[in-house]
Amino acid sequence: MGTGIVSILFYFMPYNGRWLHYLSIIFFCLNVVLFTAAFVISFLRYTLYPEIWSVMIRDPNNSLFLGTIPMGFATIIEMWVFICVPVWGPWATTFAWVLWMIDTIVAAGVTLSLSVLLMMHSHEIKSLERFTAAQLLPIAATIVAAGTGAEVAEVLPNPDHALGTIMTCYVLWGMGTPLAMAVLVMYYQRLALHKMPPREVIVSCFLPLGPLGFGGYSIMYLGKVAKANFPATSTLDPSAGSVMYVVGFFLALIMWGFGLVWFFIALVSIYKARPFPFNMGWWGFTFPLGVFAASTIQIGIEMPSAAFKVLGEIFSIAVILLWCLVAARTARGAWSGKLFFAPCLANLKKDGEASEETIPA
Repeated sequence: MGTGIVSILFYFMPYNGRWLHYLSIIFFCLNVVLFTAAFVISFLRYTLYPEIWSVMIRDPNNSLFLGTIPMGFATIIEMWVFICVPVWGPWATTFAWVLWMIDTIVAAGVTLSLSVLLMMHSHEIKSLERFTAAQLLPIAATIVAAGTGAEVAEVLPNPDHALGTIMTCYVLWGMGTPLAMAVLVMYYQRLALHKMPPREVIVSCFLPLGPLGFGGYSIMYLGKVAKANFPATSTLDPSAGSVMYVVGFFLALIMWGFGLVWFFIALVSIYKARPFPFNMGWWGFTFPLGVFAASTIQIGIEMPSAAFKVLGEIFSIAVILLWCLVAARTARGAWSGKLFFAPCLANLKKDGEASEETIPA
């Protein structure tokens, strides 16, 4: 997700250059390699050791990260639309549409299933104090799929296919955004009553920027595509597309303002918690801030506004620098072998011990 959003920002930065375009292609290729490697490793892990899957899916924390799979895949689809479709033409467009359908099914499955599993296993969280912003990860999957679908719909040659994609995206946005707002209320209550999360997970304070940033970007881009598509397909009223465009823009602007509040809370939390140890959670810096930067850039394009373009450029540069820092420390931790661990495997041992106790002597 972090590498994918960096490739998108290199492509979209307001004050751009040809060399940044080439960098976006390099990061796109790197993202494909990283996603493929992670997916294959995960597939082999759960195929060779199927008992780990049941333990992981029951874990109230580790299971949430399944939402990162469709979100990471969505960044690949976006760059495919931006880079490959203009060069390779119709077959690349169809391929992007199929990939988006797969991503949508997975995203919806993750959002629906993990939301129910959270209720079923809520006793394992025990108290509001253990509630973290990571609860947003499976919910944000459908929001990201909605924004990606809007970009795919824009390049589809058949207006009816584009209309179906747009309508599906509005449903996906509706599945994720209101639920994300409900989780943000709970998370704010957790912060008000129990103060900051532990230093080990303090980076999760940036996660609210994800659904707010990409939620705003998605509804704004959907309105932009609907404005062109609805009149062409005689959908609803002749003014429907323009209405959706205007409403989408102002919703995005409101969500961007709400995101500023959480951005300030995250900065204060990070400042108060310093120093805090490096772990894989540091990747939580990149994607949420990256999609917030993308929303800022898109607002600057639609208004148009030089102020938002400058802010988008600043946020983009900050994300790229953060990626360099986190990637370097990840590589060092991976080389030493001290970075990767799976806390949920402790439950596997407990399950094994419980099974042994039930065996009669």
